[in-house]
This record gives sequence, structure tokens and C-alpha cells, in this order.
Amino acid sequence: MRMILVAAMLGSGLMASTPLAAQPGSTYIHAGRLLDQPGREPRGPSTIIVRDGKIAEVRDGYVAPEAGARTIDLKTGFVLPGLIDMHVHISSDDNLLRSRLESSGRDVEDVFVIAQGNARRTLEAGFTTVRDLGGDGRTTTTLRDAINNGVIVGPTIIPAGTMISVTGGHGGVNGLNRTLTHAVAAERTNICDGPDSCASAVRAQISIGAEVIKFAATGGVRSNVAGGLGKQMSDAEMKSVIDTAHSFGRKVTAHAHGKEGIDAALRAGVDSIEHGSFIDDETVRLFKVSNAALVPTAVAPIAALDQARRGDAPGPQLAKAEEAAAAHAASMARAIKGNVRVLFGTDSGVAPHGDNAKEFALMVKAGMTPAEAIKAATLDNAAELGRPIGAILPGREADIIAVSGNPLTDVTRLEKVDFVMRRGVVHKSDGKRQPFPPE
Repeated sequence: MRMILVAAMLGSGLMASTPLAAQPGSTYIHAGRLLDQPGREPRGPSTIIVRDGKIAEVRDGYVAPEAGARTIDLKTGFVLPGLIDMHVHISSDDNLLRSRLESSGRDVEDVFVIAQGNARRTLEAGFTTVRDLGGDGRTTTTLRDAINNGVIVGPTIIPAGTMISVTGGHGGVNGLNRTLTHAVAAERTNICDGPDSCASAVRAQISIGAEVIKFAATGGVRSNVAGGLGKQMSDAEMKSVIDTAHSFGRKVTAHAHGKEGIDAALRAGVDSIEHGSFIDDETVRLFKVSNAALVPTAVAPIAALDQARRGDAPGPQLAKAEEAAAAHAASMARAIKGNVRVLFGTDSGVAPHGDNAKEFALMVKAGMTPAEAIKAATLDNAAELGRPIGAILPGREADIIAVSGNPLTDVTRLEKVDFVMRRGVVHKSDGKRQPFPPE
């Protein structure tokens, strides 16, 4: 069925279309306050000049537009770079109960439609770039390409393919009857046991377009197996995943809750850790030695616990959700206090898509300033991705958002974004969705 979908898109010319150009001509954006470089003080009245989807100039004051240029009035707004979420599952239905009831009847086409809706909600929430850390790899890469080609509205997507897992681990094929187990396992390329097998799993994700690799170092809350949150992958398997990915020029991130698994991944050379629910002083030291980053996903344990307590999740998930939620906030605070590099990521798909900005308040509660949290979601994430985004500077992508009020004093202002531009195309203005393609 996947091939039918792709063939249909090729036959209609969708996948073959040339990338949508930025809205023609120059655009002058008049910003009342401008956080052009997060981590520094914002500028006063400024003009951002956009050409061909990129920032061309940033000038002080409200500059009169050149002949034929378009002007966008954000004089009453606080303007800043488009936000970046380092951990989403764009094809996941965040309504867990509905997903469980319908999943056996969903095909790849259904999943693609769900992903398309999630992508648009995410962009309209001000997140112009996301790192997708697990789902059906081909669905995600097809969506990535369709967005980049101007066929579908959504953020720039950096996909990881499907998370690599050992048999029976988080990300494996668990909790299904024997018929479904065999059927699902036959389609999977992400399950590995032993170093050689894990190297092959990495190569398989790269072959379908993965730009980053993710593996499960420990158990997870939302896997239907009562295996706890401890280490699941051997040291040799982790090292094989990381070394193979690095040899292909891909960074590696590890899903990791329990301390033993976090520490082992850090010693093996992982680039970042997702969740990090159980962090002690020794773990902080390992983060510092390796310069690895932590992506806390603070909204996720809260969402997972709410789902499990409502009975939306299978039985084995409740105990794990309780355990992770109880430890997570303290571990996150310990990492921040210890000056670990903390990046912004939400695990949206567990938490609702479009509510990504609720992570900011939890980062501040754990000890970051609003300025530090915003920098994590812009400049710091951009540096980790190696992309020309995250700041409003000449040569960078014209990914720009605006909010009312000052998020440097009230970070929850970012939960309601009034204006969104991605690569020079306006997708939201005055809080309203804009026509696409632009009129």
C-alpha cells in the first residue's frame, strides 16, 4: 500500500514538483521588538528584509520598502526566530485511546493523513523545524519531501527513520498476538540483536532517508511490556549503533530513562539523550566530559501519566509512567544546575501536537531563565542540527514568528503565536491561517 501511495503522488506530479519558491519580490518586516540573536538583548524597532526565502538584511528602525516590495506590519509584536523542536513523532496520534482502538485498521495512507494534520498544527504553533524521532520511516521522509516541495504545509522535518531497538525492547514488536507479531516483525528493519545486527539496522534507516539515528538504550513508558525503565541494549550494541551512524555522518540520540542506560550511552559516545529521567551527579559529570546534550521532554511524562491513570494505556505502562514522572523534574533540575547542555524537545505525539510551547514553562520551573529556554529552542538547537536557522541574521532561512507581549519576562507568551513565516512564506498572520499556496 505504501508503494501505491508514492506511485499515486508521482503520477500526479506532486513529488516531482519543484520546490515552492518564497513569495516573489522582497518582503520588509517592521518589528516592534526583535530578538534577532537569542541569548542577547532584543533590539527595538527594526526592519527585517527577506529575499528568496532568506534573511537579506536587518536594519534599525522602520525602513521604507523598495519599489514593489511587500510590507508586513509587526510593530506591536515581539519578533523572534522560528522555534525548533528536537523530539516529535509527527505521525503519532496523541489520542492514545483512539490510536489503540483504530491502529489495527489503519494503513500507511491513514498514517500519512494524520501526520499531515500534525505537521500543520506544529507549524502554526510557531515551530518551523522539528526533528522526528520515530515512526514509519518512509511516511516521515515522504512528508518531509512533500513539505520541502511546497505540496503540503508543515515545518522542516529532520527524520530519524524508526527507532532502533533490541528484540523485546522499547521500540520492538511487543504485546501483539502471534499473527500480528509475525506480520509486523516482517516489515521491521529497526530490530537488532548483537553488534553486527545493530550496524545493519542503522544502515537500513539511513537507506530510507534518516538524517539522524535514534536507539532505545533503556525501556520506555509507552511500550506494552513490563520490562521497566532500565538498560536494555548492551554496551557493544550501543557502540555499534553510534560508530556506524557516525561513519555515515549522522548524529545519534538515545532514548534513555534509567541511569545505567544513560551512562552507558554517554560512555559509548552518543550525541544526545532523550528524557533522562534518572540523572545523578555522576551522570552530570559524564554529560560534561562528552559534551553530549540532554533533551528533557518535560511535557511527556506528565502526559503519559495522565493517559495511564485514565486507563487509556495498557496495564504495564502505569507503573512505568508513575516511576518516570516522579523522578523526571528533579533530574532535569540537576542537569540544568550542573550546566549540562539542555536542548528543547517535547515528545509531541505523546503530548499533544501544537502544544509544544508548553515545554517552556517547565524548563523555567526546572531552573532555566526564559532567555535560556528560548535560546535552547532556537540557536542551540540550530547548532546541534548544523542548520542555518535559529537566528534572524543575513544568510539564514527566513523562519520568523511573532507573539504579543514579552516572552523574556513571561515565557508562556510563546503558547499563542500570532505570526509564522517559514522560508519566506507566511503561514499565519494576525493569529489566522493564511492561504496556501500564497495568493
